Amino acid sequence: MEILNGNEKILVIQTAFLGDSILTLPLIQKLKDTFPESVIDVLTIPQSKQIFESSPYVNDLILYDKRRDRSLKALFRVVKEIRNRKYTRLYSPHRSFRSSLIALMSGIRFRSGFDKAVMSFVYNYQAQYAEAVHEVQRNLRLAGFDNRDDSWKIFPEFSIEEKVFVKIKSYLPSSERKVICIAPGSVWFTKRYPRFDEVIKMLIEEDYFVILIGGGEDVPLCERLSEGYGESDLISLAGKLTVVESVALLMNCHALISNDSAPVHMAMATDTPVVDVYCSTIPDFGFYPYTRFSSVVSYDGLECKPCGIHGHKSCPIKTFDCGHLLDPELIINETERLLIQKQKSI
Repeated sequence: MEILNGNEKILVIQTAFLGDSILTLPLIQKLKDTFPESVIDVLTIPQSKQIFESSPYVNDLILYDKRRDRSLKALFRVVKEIRNRKYTRLYSPHRSFRSSLIALMSGIRFRSGFDKAVMSFVYNYQAQYAEAVHEVQRNLRLAGFDNRDDSWKIFPEFSIEEKVFVKIKSYLPSSERKVICIAPGSVWFTKRYPRFDEVIKMLIEEDYFVILIGGGEDVPLCERLSEGYGESDLISLAGKLTVVESVALLMNCHALISNDSAPVHMAMATDTPVVDVYCSTIPDFGFYPYTRFSSVVSYDGLECKPCGIHGHKSCPIKTFDCGHLLDPELIINETERLLIQKQKSI
């Protein structure tokens, strides 16, 4: 890779899902660590705005609402703003046609992208997109960082104001009960574990306090899972917390149980034990947690699994065995094992 000299003005393109945005933070942190005098801006979607606003390593954002406005006019507006800012370097973890097109029209002299990106020829530095490694490790290759040891395990950092922690503490029980957060939702149906009701029942029977978290789209699911429980045992904060507030909550709970989705990556910014529940997807896709106290639970041995990297709106073979056959006791056992492991480390 070309060696940087002097100050650089860097643009990072990440317009994918929330979880992908969180997993882009280590790349940004590595760039800032390597080139401390550089300015780093991010092109992103409104849904991920707060993630990058809360990074102490990001200077500014360019917002591109590609889902609401897919017109050429909107695309050219973004390109014009990029060109006006006169960036010297561009890094694109996003492999889409649109991201590559923006890179091509950006006027930026150095462009780093993946060899498997659509129109990869627009990048004058192409990093290998290896499917067998973690997403963070893949992204770091864009910056020429390809260590084979564990030094790639950089944790996302968020800058959180004290008033956020004050708000979060108002939701926590006044007793000494252990608090378990559960994130039962996902954009994809086949990534949603269907037996969280049993997990919740077991946790409350063991005297844990349960908090359900998720976005606005997860409110109906969390309301259904809350039925029959009083607020002395369970509350739902789905749709009530920002991303940064969710991270602050995870810092103040004892463990997180989540589907293979964004909350797992939020927990990477904390030292909170996390159990990552896999239904139709697998850890080999590179989105597993790698904190000290993390674990994955999955029902394996099915010929149909995995059925896709993102999952589906419904089970392709109508059985959803990867979810229904996963015993909730395994999830409880892993959670308690991690809690004991962390307690012993104190």
